[in-house]
Amino acid sequence: MTNLLQLSADVIDGRIGTDEVGPLNRINFQLSELADDVAMVEAFSHSILFKTGEGLVVFDTSNLQGSGRVVDAVRNWSKDPFHSLVYTHGHMDHVGGCGTFLRDAQERGHPRPRVVGHENIKPRFDRYDATNGYNLAINKRQFGSVARRGYDVSTENERFLPPSSAEPDLTYQERMDLQIGGLDIELVHAKGETDDHTWSYIPEHKAICAGDFLIWAFPNAGNPQKVQRFPAEWAAAMRAMADKDVELFLPAHGLPIAGRERIKGVLTDVAEALEFLVQETVARMNEGMRLDDIVHEVKLDPSYLEKPYMQPTYDEPEFVVRNIWRLYGGWYDGNPAHLKPAKHEDLAKEIALMAGGALALAERAEVLKESNPRLACHLAEMAVQAEPENRYAHEVRADVYQYRRGLETSLMAKGIFGTAANESKEALGED
Repeated sequence: MTNLLQLSADVIDGRIGTDEVGPLNRINFQLSELADDVAMVEAFSHSILFKTGEGLVVFDTSNLQGSGRVVDAVRNWSKDPFHSLVYTHGHMDHVGGCGTFLRDAQERGHPRPRVVGHENIKPRFDRYDATNGYNLAINKRQFGSVARRGYDVSTENERFLPPSSAEPDLTYQERMDLQIGGLDIELVHAKGETDDHTWSYIPEHKAICAGDFLIWAFPNAGNPQKVQRFPAEWAAAMRAMADKDVELFLPAHGLPIAGRERIKGVLTDVAEALEFLVQETVARMNEGMRLDDIVHEVKLDPSYLEKPYMQPTYDEPEFVVRNIWRLYGGWYDGNPAHLKPAKHEDLAKEIALMAGGALALAERAEVLKESNPRLACHLAEMAVQAEPENRYAHEVRADVYQYRRGLETSLMAKGIFGTAANESKEALGED
């Protein structure tokens, strides 16, 4: 079995390149004991476990689809009752497996585990129920072919929030101290990827359970299809964790990290990157710049994106800039024509008329595909909006978006551009 702490040290310290080790967010359902009475099961979202005198404390239950294998891995390590299930936040890959843990307790005749989390988790669950169809659609688009590993979007009646995902029995607002079987646990609320996030410090082990504050990719602070993220507060949380006496850092995705200075370096790097994006974006907002200009002007030092724990494979800085604008400036982007705009198809038809038809737009998009793919996407999109039945326009649109997908690094951009290409392929009758 892989020594996860040694592997993360080798990667962070530069002894091994990420291209040599393969995915750092591993989904193998293997349990690794990281210290006495501390273990991690690697899954879509990891489950992190602490043995106590009153039973197991579990941070996150992974998703519904993988939770059975997670529980099996735990039970090969310990038959102790589950005392508490702590949600680091309410995303489905962290809470979806709760029912499996509860069922295991019932089948073994153990007391029902207590579910613990921030008070904002219940409103999140309510929102998921209200926007069920939308959440299923955007996760299919975001994750593409891996969607079924994380979310089951295969049936019309599928629920994004599994009915077995229990709401927390014990909630808190800003901080809460627990003592379970002689183990002290400090729960701290901080905004970051979500507004219901908890990071936890366990003094006996000098350990932090960080949830999604670190995902071994660029921070998911700009997701274009999800609700508001909080980059400034995220950075502050990273600095607060870095100030702790911590020797073991346990994220919910990616590798665990050992060593105070190594941990502090990682957390500080993430904080600095987010602080830069916030500072530079807000400064330009204060100067009255439009969003379009800010997005194309604010650029993070590429050296941050080369770090193995900050590569833009999931989210990316450009999306974070847009989320900062949304947080501080609302949805109006500074262009008056966008305040109450014409329908996209009406604009596309008018531009096509001036250009000589949708065919002309599509042909120009094909010419610009390699030299200016951003502009090519606009023209290809307009060509199809102007003439939705035009087969050549769809051929070009599929080609342009597929090409654009290949240029991108983040899963979010790849998912959206790939979905657009597939839409036109379907319109052409292709698989």
